[in-house]
Amino acid sequence: MSKENEILDKLKRIIDPDLGKDIVTLGFIQDMKISDDGDVSFTCELTTPACPVKEVFKKQCEEATMELDWVKTVEVNLSAQEKKPQDDKPNGLSQVQAIIAVGSCKGGVGKSTVATNLAFTLQKQGAKIGIFDADIFGPSLPTMVDAPFEGLFQDQGTGMISPVDHPTGMKLMSFAYANPSKGPAIMRGPMVTNAIKQLLTGTAWGELDYLIIDMPPGTGDIQLTLSQIIPITASVMVTTPQKISFIDVEKGIQMFDKMNVPVVAVVENMSYFKPDDHDTKYYIFGKGAKRKIVEQFGIEEAFEIPIDPAITQCGDSGFPIVTQENDEHPIVEVYNAIGESIVRSVSRIIHGESTVPTVEFVAGQGIHYVFQDSDKFVNPAVLRRGCRCAHCINEFTGVKVLKDDSVPDDLIPTSITVMGNYAVNIQWSDGHDSIIPYKQFDSV
Repeated sequence: MSKENEILDKLKRIIDPDLGKDIVTLGFIQDMKISDDGDVSFTCELTTPACPVKEVFKKQCEEATMELDWVKTVEVNLSAQEKKPQDDKPNGLSQVQAIIAVGSCKGGVGKSTVATNLAFTLQKQGAKIGIFDADIFGPSLPTMVDAPFEGLFQDQGTGMISPVDHPTGMKLMSFAYANPSKGPAIMRGPMVTNAIKQLLTGTAWGELDYLIIDMPPGTGDIQLTLSQIIPITASVMVTTPQKISFIDVEKGIQMFDKMNVPVVAVVENMSYFKPDDHDTKYYIFGKGAKRKIVEQFGIEEAFEIPIDPAITQCGDSGFPIVTQENDEHPIVEVYNAIGESIVRSVSRIIHGESTVPTVEFVAGQGIHYVFQDSDKFVNPAVLRRGCRCAHCINEFTGVKVLKDDSVPDDLIPTSITVMGNYAVNIQWSDGHDSIIPYKQFDSV
């Protein structure tokens, strides 16, 4: 066995936790050099420069290589894999690797605050980022992100619009930049969608790892237009603890599902208030929305952001809080966790194999569920009795309302539809409609 193969054999035990394969098989190891004196160097090319475990990979590569007696020194360089143009995206977006929509379907929940802080978090983690403010009627990007602006410019040769450059290198675009008078946008639906299309696809975004789209509230023309003209990679839903906000989040999750966009995280904003002088958390707007989302939809990546005056102060000044505080600040820690979660989820979507189980009804045997090591038949009536929708479970107390004996033993599903990467929607023969998270099949 050659010395290079000896090293590769050692490195094969290092597994990417998101893609489920070793880094050699994934093609991460490049440019290996071995000197006669036993000095080794190579590059570990990751799927994204924001990879949350890049330093872990580097340490593992060094330790695995040094296990070989003949190796004297090892140098591991980290880089990101070369980005290729995306043929399925319009020209302006052709070098954008992933598009992440941040939505809420309800105004006033702090969605734009979450979108901008998420963008700067991903940039701090090493990614190239752009932000597109898709709210025509209430654009907020120029207020929340302070950047020098001298007007929009269009390249006469290509016809592309140059994005606004933030001093950190982040690319920005908003209707507010195209409307310097700051007057109200009085526009009909077709005019709105045309403006969105021109600003989004007609901007020369250049090479980006992630484009964050700050979606407007609702489930209307703009959302549908965006899903039709661009391939959105994933979405993040923002909510607050109130019941009315949770109801709109349900609509948002179902909207993105119909658009074939997986919801990879839910952020509960203004979740609680904790005074500086003690550790008691006060849930001013109630409690239970995040838990309900996890239980009903099976979206495990759910995060709480507390009420903190500093968030508003930083946002109003144009400097998001993640750019003003160190990594030990509690709010920055939450955003770091959100960013790492999204990087992992997007990596699985773009580079990984399907993580969606097979779920189908087999007459006389039940609902057949196959996923990874699980291969089982589930009794339809038992699954139906475990439904956690608002008709079957009290939304915020978690107390079961459904009476088991009201569900007939001979109940069967009339249709089973995959919902993103987290659940299936089942129409039952008794007329009920359930969203069943995949993890519920494992617990039955």
